[in-house]
Amino acid sequence: MDSKKLALENFQYVVDFRHDLHRHPEASLEEVRTTGKIAEALDTIGLPYQRLQPTGVVGIIAGGKPGITIALRADLDALSITEKSGVEFSSENPGFMHACGHDTHTSMLLGAAKALYENRAEIPGTIKVIFQPAEEIAQGAKKVIEQGVLQGVDFIFGLHIMGQMPSSMIAVAEGPSAAAADVLKITVKGAATHGAMPDKGADALLAASAIVMNLQSIVSREASPSQPLVVTIGKLTSGSRFNIVAGEAEMEGTVRSFDRDLHNRLPGIVERIAKKTAEAYRCTAEVDYQMLTEVLVNDPEAVKYTRSAAEKVAPEPGKTGPLEKMMGAEDFAEYTVHSKGGFVGLGSGGKYPNHSDYFIVDEECFKTGVAWYIQVAMDCLTDRAK
Repeated sequence: MDSKKLALENFQYVVDFRHDLHRHPEASLEEVRTTGKIAEALDTIGLPYQRLQPTGVVGIIAGGKPGITIALRADLDALSITEKSGVEFSSENPGFMHACGHDTHTSMLLGAAKALYENRAEIPGTIKVIFQPAEEIAQGAKKVIEQGVLQGVDFIFGLHIMGQMPSSMIAVAEGPSAAAADVLKITVKGAATHGAMPDKGADALLAASAIVMNLQSIVSREASPSQPLVVTIGKLTSGSRFNIVAGEAEMEGTVRSFDRDLHNRLPGIVERIAKKTAEAYRCTAEVDYQMLTEVLVNDPEAVKYTRSAAEKVAPEPGKTGPLEKMMGAEDFAEYTVHSKGGFVGLGSGGKYPNHSDYFIVDEECFKTGVAWYIQVAMDCLTDRAK
């Protein structure tokens, strides 16, 4: 199967579909129109599929030869950003924009699915094409898994457009490549009193400030120096008046980690530090800690296929390389807990980074992205069928 030839043949199909999605961005778990357009396209292709709840689609490509089952994944949702890119197919949904490239992922996977289905007789195995909702809020992958989509899937592969990477360059991720992301909220309660009589109350603001400082000791004293870890408190609210000791304080933050064992221990560590610190100031603390998404771990066997596919479809020598670790999260990580996963970055040659309101991509990179989806599927299935 000539992946580059098939990508070229389906290039305009992918571009046209992407322009339509870009004009109509939708919020996480509200990708109703997007889901409908994908289903409509799969109906036209003749490719069997299952709708997910509340949004999302999974197509099933049964090959003409026996083999294992793998999955290819793309995401659907947009961001709550007002577009300023100036492209002729700019968002028509005020306040929302495909500023992270999910419209490109979906369109490239659809183009690859079309090509694979039309050549299914050559496929030794089964391919699930997952059009996943709600990546931006780290809920979509979990919903896909809860609905049994990953059952029987041996390998899963995905890509992400990289706004400022050279166009059509493919960066291959190895090992842990995207951080686990958690959010926390800590409520500190004390006793309000007049600012001139602080001993008559319990200063929740003082206790909260100490908690903010002490949480940083997680990085320096609770984790190995060799493990990337970030603890950020981005919001602290307390007090009502200049001369009143605050009776309550509330903070919100995020924790990013790169080790699954440490990730599982973090909720208990944060709770211990918050409660014991508050107690030292005669206050109490309640912790709401939510583990949003896991560490994205690329399996060595999956990496063998992501790299071989990248080398085959790269438009020229030097257009492949390693994908650097990022402290940002990617909920493809949830799949890598259940199946052997491989992830790559696809350069789109833009001036602005992902999540910018000026985000633009060089659509020529779609040829490489579609070819990579096709090639990684065929490389994995063919090798496993031996």
